[in-house]
Amino acid sequence: MPLEIQLPGQTNGSTGRIVGIDLGTTNSLVAYVDHGVAKIIEGADGPLVPSVVTLDDYGAVMAVGNSARERAMVEASHTVYSVKRLMGKSFQDVKKESGMLSYRLVPADEGLIRIQIGTKLYTPIELSSFVLLELKKRAEAYLEEPVTRAVITVPAYFNDAQRHATKDAGRLAGLDVLRIVNEPTAAALAYGLDRKNDGTVAVYDFGGGTFDISILKIKNGIFEVLSTNGDTYLGGDDIDRRLMELFISQIQHMAPAFTPTPEQLQKIRRVAEQTKVGLSSAGHMVVEINLPEIGIAYRRNITLQELERIAKSVIERTRKPCEDALRDAKVTAEDLDEVVLVGGSTRMPMVKALVHEIFERAPHDELNPEETVALGAAIQADVLAGQTKDVLLLDVTPLSLGIETMGGMMSTIIPRNTTIPTKVTETYTTFADNQTGVEVNVFQGERDFVHDNRHLASFTLKGIPPLPAGAAKVEVTFLIDADGILQVHARETHTGIEQEVEVKPSNGLTDEEIERMLRESIEQAPADIAARRMVEAKTEAQRLLGATEKVLGQLRRGQLSISAAKLKQIDVASVIDALYALRRAANSNDVPEIVKLHEALERATEPLAHEIMNASLAEALTGKTVEQV
Repeated sequence: MPLEIQLPGQTNGSTGRIVGIDLGTTNSLVAYVDHGVAKIIEGADGPLVPSVVTLDDYGAVMAVGNSARERAMVEASHTVYSVKRLMGKSFQDVKKESGMLSYRLVPADEGLIRIQIGTKLYTPIELSSFVLLELKKRAEAYLEEPVTRAVITVPAYFNDAQRHATKDAGRLAGLDVLRIVNEPTAAALAYGLDRKNDGTVAVYDFGGGTFDISILKIKNGIFEVLSTNGDTYLGGDDIDRRLMELFISQIQHMAPAFTPTPEQLQKIRRVAEQTKVGLSSAGHMVVEINLPEIGIAYRRNITLQELERIAKSVIERTRKPCEDALRDAKVTAEDLDEVVLVGGSTRMPMVKALVHEIFERAPHDELNPEETVALGAAIQADVLAGQTKDVLLLDVTPLSLGIETMGGMMSTIIPRNTTIPTKVTETYTTFADNQTGVEVNVFQGERDFVHDNRHLASFTLKGIPPLPAGAAKVEVTFLIDADGILQVHARETHTGIEQEVEVKPSNGLTDEEIERMLRESIEQAPADIAARRMVEAKTEAQRLLGATEKVLGQLRRGQLSISAAKLKQIDVASVIDALYALRRAANSNDVPEIVKLHEALERATEPLAHEIMNASLAEALTGKTVEQV
């Protein structure tokens, strides 16, 4: 029996039905709210729609869901599964594992991966849209009305490319995707409203293809994400793959010439998944493996202990993200009021034991882990429809965002784990005289220098008036919407000219890149700080040297309105000496010496700057009355 959740503060209305969709790696679900109750929409074959699609050579969809899953046994090369793991990924990201898939992956010109069926190439977006369309049809048949609007969930660690891909898949399926919600947040929403509890909750979401951990605070209907962490390429599929490798290696030991066909690979994969489920969900201690369909008499028993030995390294990879999430949220395991399990892979006893160990408490597993996310999405859909009241989701961004400044430094505008939606504006200036354009380079990451972070987008703000260095002011605004998608806007304050870009990178971060970014931001912090100080010192020295040399040149040419009497009071020789000293130091790596000589030149030029300012003010006030001033 699918889970139902009664919502508090729900009112009746007719503003249009919005469904909630959990687009999963292994299975997908659609849910809605009916008179204050969140419900999973079931079909004739149950609530779960396997995220599997079969196509013919000409692009026609032959089957989706359970029927496609069955076709995979005889039409393996035409049947695609686990496509969510490919969203926003490049061919290089998944090349090493492509040999265990029964369908063919090929690289595309722009870096994104393509799936080849017959002679046609498909994007993961297109294939995901077929699953979403099936969910849309199921909802329309059940509700007996058109369904055109939806809330879709994604892993918390999905980046901009993967979130865009999910929204695009929804549009291809004929759905207006009103909101992208992080899966752990949706699960907490379902959990929190069901029990009306306030407190701090850890949501451990271990599904077929992705892993997320989020720490949330729930208070008075406000769901605030304190931190999030995870791995977008870690899940139950990895355990299935380990079992497949074991079975194939043992079969090849019996028959060295054995190379599985796509159909045989699918049959081995199905048995591997059934083995995992039988030893986990069904609670069996031993499962018999029998593969007569592959033409070789392969039969053996596998125990729960053996499965756990095979799966241990996969499951153990979830430990560090959990520890990091606690640290980032500034809480300990003792501070938690509850730990919630989400995702089919959490049914494994070994997973529950690890969660218990990490968080020092037994996890809450009464909710159906495969349905909770869809129910939470339906609740958020009802909030957007104006039916459910007194609920607010406050999510976070998983990595810092900023722009490149002089010296290749990263100027962070939105730090990681900032609550979204958010909007932040910072003001920058030009470095050179008469600079009429500014290139804005957007980066994502935790390091002090942009070459250690990931480039997201670039654009040039043109038409800046030719002013002295530092005179022009450029406001750069970062806006992250409720879907976690970034927009960058730049505006020159004098002219009002502006330029903006919606960040849509060609492919996503690999899991290794995400882990490396966070790890190196800690390990390399001392070196980054030292390097940043050097770059800042040299940049400021060059700025002061340029301004001083410009003024001395104007002084030599008689272009400054300073009287001879005043000039005699200025020690120009000392200014020149200080300038040469700073110029020599600026070519070294001696930061304290550069800072010391920078301050010395500032002191030497202070009388000259004072007189220039007085002369400029006098010229500006000439001929004006007190009232005009």
